[in-house]
Amino acid sequence: MLKVNDLVVSYGGIEALKGISLEVPEGKIVTLIGANGAGKSTLLRSIMGLVKPESGSITYNDKKILGLNSQKIVESGITLVPEGRRVFPNLTVLENLQIGAYMRKDKEEIEKDIRWIYDLFPRLEERSWQMAGTLSGGEQQMLAVGRALMCRPKVLMMDEPSLGLAPLIIKDIFKIIQEINKQGMTILLIEQNANMALKVADVAYVLETGRITMSGTGKELLENPDIKAAYLGKKK
Repeated sequence: MLKVNDLVVSYGGIEALKGISLEVPEGKIVTLIGANGAGKSTLLRSIMGLVKPESGSITYNDKKILGLNSQKIVESGITLVPEGRRVFPNLTVLENLQIGAYMRKDKEEIEKDIRWIYDLFPRLEERSWQMAGTLSGGEQQMLAVGRALMCRPKVLMMDEPSLGLAPLIIKDIFKIIQEINKQGMTILLIEQNANMALKVADVAYVLETGRITMSGTGKELLENPDIKAAYLGKKK
C-alpha cells in the first residue's frame, strides 16, 4: 500500500499541499479530483521524488520512500505517466517503449511486455516505426501509458490522462485503465474529468487548495450533491 501522511509542500513560501493524507490500497483504482491549482500534480511529483516536501511522510509497503531519488522510487515499483504525455518526439513508437524498460536486463521478458503493450494498444503496433511526434494526441497518450508499463510498475500514477483528448478517445483510455487494473495494477489517477474518474474509482479524494476536503468510494462521491454541483455541472 502507498501511504501519504501529513504532507506539506511549499513553493516560494506559499503552501501548495497543506498536510494532506491519503492511502492507495493494493489492486485498487484511487482517484484524486480537484480544480487546476489544487495541488494534484504537486502530490504526484512529491511521491516520485521530483519535489521535496517540507514535512510529512510517504511510504510504500511500510518502507519510507520520501527522500529517495526518482530512479530508486521507480525501482521500488512506482512510476508516473506525466501530464502532457512527454513522449520522445524524434524516436519511434518502439524506441519509446524500449526506453521505458531502460533499467531492465531481461531481454526476453522485455519482448513479451512489448507484445503485451501492443495487445493493449493495437494502434501502437500499427505505428511501431512511426516517429512519436507525428502521432495524434490520443496515440501519444497510449504510448505514454505503454512506456510507463514497460518498467513493470506495481503502482501506476497517471496525471490528467484525458487532457486535450476527444470524448471517444477518453472512453478508450479509461477502458484501458480498467483493463490494466483488472490485470493486477494499482492505479493512482489524477483527473479533471471527474465524471469519468469517479465512475472507475474504488476510492476517491477531493483536493481543494491543498487540502483533502472529502473522500469515499467513487460511487459515493459521484452521487454527492456537492460534488455534482462543483465538478459535474449538475444542480443540487
